[in-house]
Amino acid sequence: MHLSQLKGGGVVVREGETARLVPGAETVLDLAHDAIAIGAGLAEIVARRGEGDPVDLPVLLAAGRLDCPVRHPDPAHMMLTGTGLTHLGSASARDAMHAKAQAEGEESLSDSMKMFRMGIEGGKPEPGRMGVAPEWFWKGAGAAAVAPGAPLVSPAFALDGGEEPEIAGIYLIGPDGAPFRLGFALGNEFSDHVTERINYLYLAHSKLRPAAFGPELRVGDLPASVEGVSRVIRDGETIFEKPFLSGEANMSHSIANLEAHHFKYDLFRQPGDVHVHMFGTATLSFSDGIRTRPGDVFEIESPAFGLPLRNPLAVAPAPADPDAIPAPVRAL
Repeated sequence: MHLSQLKGGGVVVREGETARLVPGAETVLDLAHDAIAIGAGLAEIVARRGEGDPVDLPVLLAAGRLDCPVRHPDPAHMMLTGTGLTHLGSASARDAMHAKAQAEGEESLSDSMKMFRMGIEGGKPEPGRMGVAPEWFWKGAGAAAVAPGAPLVSPAFALDGGEEPEIAGIYLIGPDGAPFRLGFALGNEFSDHVTERINYLYLAHSKLRPAAFGPELRVGDLPASVEGVSRVIRDGETIFEKPFLSGEANMSHSIANLEAHHFKYDLFRQPGDVHVHMFGTATLSFSDGIRTRPGDVFEIESPAFGLPLRNPLAVAPAPADPDAIPAPVRAL
C-alpha cells in the first residue's frame, strides 16, 4: 500500500494501479495519530475509512498537487537526519578495501574507510541487539522538507548542489515516547559535495541543505533489495543516468541498527515529533564528474516506490557583497 499527501488536505491511497481518496482523511499524519491511539496499523486505519473517489495520481503529481507524504504542521517538530557509509557499493571496492587493510595495516586507512569497515563487521547485529554506530548527520528541521516537483534551492555561498538518491524512513513519536515507523519513501538527500571534499570535517556543513522526499509513502516493510535509477536531466536531455541499489541486502547496516542508533537519544523521542531519517546512498552523479547547473532536474525512481521523485535545482540569489555576513547578529 502507498499513501500520498495532497497539498491543502486530502490523502490518496494506491494499491496496485488503483488510486483513491481516503474518505475523511486530511493528512497522513492524522491517520498515523489515529493508528497509534487505538493500537492499529496504518494500513488497517486506511481500510476502515472505506473507498473514496478514484483519482489519477500521475496527473496530480504533474500538476504540483502532491506534497511530501508526511509534514508536521509545526516545522520545528519535524527533523531531517541521515546516515552515511551504509551501502556496500561494488564487490570490487569491498575487496580492494580489505586487501588494503591486510597489506598496509589498519592505521593506513582513512577515517571514512575505517567507518565503512566497522559497518561491514558490526552493522547487522542479532535482532534485539545494537551493533556498531553509523556515521550520522543533521539536515535540518521541517522547513528544509521540499515537496516533489518543487525546487531544491542551493545557498548562494554553496560550492555545489548535487543529488543523493536514498530511501528515507518516516517516523512519528507516540505519546509515550516510542517511535513508530509509518513507512518508507524515496528521498533526495541534496548536498554540497565540493565543500565535503575539501575536508571530511566539513561534512556537517555540506549537509545543511533542503531535502526532498516522496511522492509516495510505502507502508510496510522495506524489500531486502531495492533497485532504482538516478538521473540528471538538463534542457530535456539526460546527462547522467545510473542504477542504484538499496535495501539491507545491499547495505552494511541493518535498518533496525540505523533506527536504534538514531532513536537511542532522548531528544529524538519527544511525543508528537516527526522524523525523516535517510539511510545513505552509493550512487552520485558528482562521483562521475557531473557538475550541476541551475535548471537541472534530478529524477529518482524505483518500482518499489511508485511515482518518481523529480526536483529542479535552483540557486539562491547572490548578495551584492559576497563577503558580507548574510545575517548579521544584533545584540539586544
